[in-house]
Amino acid sequence: MDVKEKALALHREWQGKIEVVARCPVTNSEELSLAYTPGVAEPCVAIEKDPSLSYTLTRRGHLIAVVTDGTAVLGLGDIGPEAAMPVMEGKAVLLKAFGDVDAVPICLDTKDVDEICRTVEILAPSFGGINLEDIGAPRCFEIERRLKEKLSIPVFHDDQHGTAIVVSAALLNAFKVAGKSFETATVVINGAGAAGIAIAKHLIGFHAKNVILCDKDGIIYQGAPNLTVAQEEMAKITNKDGLKGTLADALKGADVFIGVSRPNLVTAEMVSHMADRSIVFPMANPVPEIMPEEAKKGGAFIIGTGRSDYPNQVNNVLAFPGIFKGALDAGATDITEGMKLAASYAIASVLSEDEISVDRVLPDAFDPRVAKAVAEAVKNAAIQEGVIRK
Repeated sequence: MDVKEKALALHREWQGKIEVVARCPVTNSEELSLAYTPGVAEPCVAIEKDPSLSYTLTRRGHLIAVVTDGTAVLGLGDIGPEAAMPVMEGKAVLLKAFGDVDAVPICLDTKDVDEICRTVEILAPSFGGINLEDIGAPRCFEIERRLKEKLSIPVFHDDQHGTAIVVSAALLNAFKVAGKSFETATVVINGAGAAGIAIAKHLIGFHAKNVILCDKDGIIYQGAPNLTVAQEEMAKITNKDGLKGTLADALKGADVFIGVSRPNLVTAEMVSHMADRSIVFPMANPVPEIMPEEAKKGGAFIIGTGRSDYPNQVNNVLAFPGIFKGALDAGATDITEGMKLAASYAIASVLSEDEISVDRVLPDAFDPRVAKAVAEAVKNAAIQEGVIRK
């Protein structure tokens, strides 16, 4: 069987990748009276007097809701909430396996921003954080913005920020190998949706001076037609020279290409016109914007994809388990830009100077150092910024 057939067979066998496991014994009447009635009334009364005790007297302080509407699932698009469930279960598995954080998949049968926000708001007392997942742009921006304003628990859209954090970590180390820097490099991002815009903003947080966003119509610039509201805002802070034209035009002399778009959009010829020691991260999955072999033909110096069968896999699992672990451990009420920057630095710093190379600008997804480093960095940043429960 190929991987698709094997995965389908195993999912049929597993009948779900997560389950509820009791943390307390209930094997006799005394244990029953402590875990449930009459003893359970005591923590209820305590929480009524002080709701913050819900984080320590229940599982809330270790529990994340993974919320989707099923409109932007992997590379499959708008496949609906039921079909999104295997991915949300998978997310919960990764949060537990890599960050020791429990998670519950919540697949909502609505695309209405008001309904999604209100539903998450009224579910929030059960959770210590919200992971928004696979929600299509531009609605995902508005949903995240509203929930961050309304809720006093961390809200994190992994498709945006997880991707941005890991890409930036990869660039921190790639620049060391290539002899480049955020301040001097020209970075071209193809795909101006949730991930592309988040990456651009995060790179600017690293003092990137020249970021150029492209979408299906070419380079984004101020006054370009058919831009979304989010793209119009990005046009004000990117493409400092007001460049116009196609993706091929943008890549001429560029130091970095980051793809979060569609397969086979970039050719070896286009890569050949990039700057010397170019860095190419085509991350469309499962087929990238350019295959690594073709990028190498074009002269790419460092290549990373979203795939596990090539070096330098840019994988969000390097970020989100540690981010939520650190945020929960800190009692964070938000996930700030400073916490995200700290996460990128932490991922990059896992590799020593001797470990970094052309084929290794990111640690392996199974490196046990990663989640611990990210969690500690995020926790410290939250405490330092004061975004914690008092």
